[in-house]
Amino acid sequence: MKQKVLLLEDDRILSQSIKELLESDSFVVDLAVDGEEAAELTYENKYDLYLLDINVPKIDGLELLESLRDASDNTPTIFISAMVDIKTMTKGFNLGADDYIKKPFDPEELLLRISSKIKKSVDVIIYNDLVYNPATKELRKDGHLVPLSSMLLDMLHILITSKNQVVDKIALEECMQNPSAQALRVAVNKLKKTTGLPIKNIRGVGYIVESD
Repeated sequence: MKQKVLLLEDDRILSQSIKELLESDSFVVDLAVDGEEAAELTYENKYDLYLLDINVPKIDGLELLESLRDASDNTPTIFISAMVDIKTMTKGFNLGADDYIKKPFDPEELLLRISSKIKKSVDVIIYNDLVYNPATKELRKDGHLVPLSSMLLDMLHILITSKNQVVDKIALEECMQNPSAQALRVAVNKLKKTTGLPIKNIRGVGYIVESD
């Protein structure tokens, strides 16, 4: 099945050029010239990737992404924009963007970035409002990156990739610098509180995350 991309770009000549580029690489592309049209298309279709310009009519790209993430739409998103000041880029990433490419750009660079983001998105693990990418060890909750220590990320990785299997407590203690039964309980409780992940204790054995 061909992968589907939504492109929000109000420059019709540029949008048509990008569309032809992506279609030559076997993508299906829907075009939108303003934020409202793009929003409507997201209601009606499921996409593998959003390519969003920022400075577009009606609803700008940043506002659109914010509304999508608020609606738990975690589709990988790349901004393509001439706006590359740190403030704009920071806001874009904080809202849940996966990448940012400056206009003008090399067509091959765009294809490489798209391929990278879609490839990484294929193997993500979705659990209620959590999206975990094992390849990058990134956890997002409602589209927002969840800050976790390396220890808690290691524990999360083991538990969520072993869903419906009991993880031996020794395997989790190996993620810790100074392991102990008490320290493990504290770490697991902190992971549960931070992520909302329902981690169950199997007394005397270990921990399990069951299907949502």
